[in-house]
Amino acid sequence: MENPNKEYKVSYKTFYNERLQKTLFHTRLMHPLYIRLTFDRIPIYFKSYYYDLFSKEKYAKRAGAHIAAPDIKEIISMEKNLIEFIIERNRESFSLDLFKKEYAFYSRDLPDSMEADFTDYLYIFFSDKGMPSFASALKEGCKSRIVFDVVSDMKNALNKKLYDELIENSFYYAAPYFALYGYMQDIKTSKLPCLTVLEWQDEKSKSHFSGYLKKYFKGIDTVEIIQRTDKWINTTMQGAGV
Repeated sequence: MENPNKEYKVSYKTFYNERLQKTLFHTRLMHPLYIRLTFDRIPIYFKSYYYDLFSKEKYAKRAGAHIAAPDIKEIISMEKNLIEFIIERNRESFSLDLFKKEYAFYSRDLPDSMEADFTDYLYIFFSDKGMPSFASALKEGCKSRIVFDVVSDMKNALNKKLYDELIENSFYYAAPYFALYGYMQDIKTSKLPCLTVLEWQDEKSKSHFSGYLKKYFKGIDTVEIIQRTDKWINTTMQGAGV
């Protein structure tokens, strides 16, 4: 019979997995970042979600011919903050299965997860406007660029009426990617462009997001957008088995 007074120790470590080949992290070859989490002397090993996320080509910082990689120290810091949050919130009922489930849920970056849906919206919007070649070029080109930046540049290329229609319609026909990414840029002090489910679950974050919407998107139902974001998270996570 299990001793109810037994204390369980949870520990973790981030490390570069030297058992695997080095891969290109934007500007340099390096072993992938992994986490070892040990619970009651049983370890599990898994690849850092944030390392995978910021390995994507679109997150390289470009200034002319110069390319800079995201700061790996900030990635490690994000991992530590997330892991310690999950451990602390489950001290009375911790298990490795529970940890894996909550890690997959809370780590998820909302703008990155919504980007494909928003890109599909762009494709349909411009196809319907009689610009199928431009729509196709956008869909392919957005795979290696941050879509928010691409759409922001469109403000200088499109006439105001068309651009305003593009943004307004996105609130009704796409995931609220554009507003969430803009909000993330507005509040972030970190150099890493990321708004996680963990950050979104904070009621203060939702309140600040509501204020952002009222300031930059007049006439948008802020309550509905927040509810749709919550629904999108729940539906997407369930569909992914999280």
